[in-house]
Amino acid sequence: TPRLHTGPAPGTPGISLHGLTLAYGRRVLLRDADAVLPQGSITALIGRNGTGKSTLLRAIAGLGTATGEIRLCGKPLAALTALQRASTVSFVTTDKIRIANLACEDVVALGRAPYTNWIGRMQQADRDIVSRSLSLVGMSSFARKTMDRMSDGECQRILIARALAQDTPVILLDEPTAFLDLPNRYELALLRRLAHEEGKCIFFSTHDLDVALGLCDATALIDTPTLHCMSAADMAASGHIERLFAGAGISFDPATLTIRLAKK
Repeated sequence: TPRLHTGPAPGTPGISLHGLTLAYGRRVLLRDADAVLPQGSITALIGRNGTGKSTLLRAIAGLGTATGEIRLCGKPLAALTALQRASTVSFVTTDKIRIANLACEDVVALGRAPYTNWIGRMQQADRDIVSRSLSLVGMSSFARKTMDRMSDGECQRILIARALAQDTPVILLDEPTAFLDLPNRYELALLRRLAHEEGKCIFFSTHDLDVALGLCDATALIDTPTLHCMSAADMAASGHIERLFAGAGISFDPATLTIRLAKK
């Protein structure tokens, strides 16, 4: 079975943010944010609703506007051509996609577009990567099914497979656990393996603190307009998460990494 291509050497910067400022209309979401997410690591992005998690991911993917600098694998995002960007960063959004006329393996094969010839013809190596991507997310048996007859969670896993088939050193995912049931959420350990074994830089947003702190190497937290980024262990002990939920009737226990309703 072919391996996916490895990215730059683990430890080198996969995503670098320098003085990044993001706004939604007149509201500043982030101001002068700095962060470095290395290759070979997986980082969770957390924050309360409306703080700009999706906006930040879209900016890193080149789908939004920001001031400051975003670098992918050491290169300024603004200097990358569309083809270079497509072979550097893949992005799984929260959009519910239902494609009635394409089999799942054909949807996943769209991820090979940056590498196929001018008429989009796949070679055997491309087909092997599509097959492996489906296998990695446990969806090989769905290869010839269409997404209009699948659950939200199954569709989400196909879109993750498409991102894997795109075979980029940087992978972004917006709420990948949103449509997955509890057992399948822990298949996200796959993402950890991809980061560690194949040198990917993986950055995803989530509301699941147990996943963010138990699965990931680092955690980024948006506390408008500040971005805190540190190891998962340091984030749990920092007090930032407790402040995030202050006044929301929720408490966070850093010793057990659990959230409870605050005692009255």
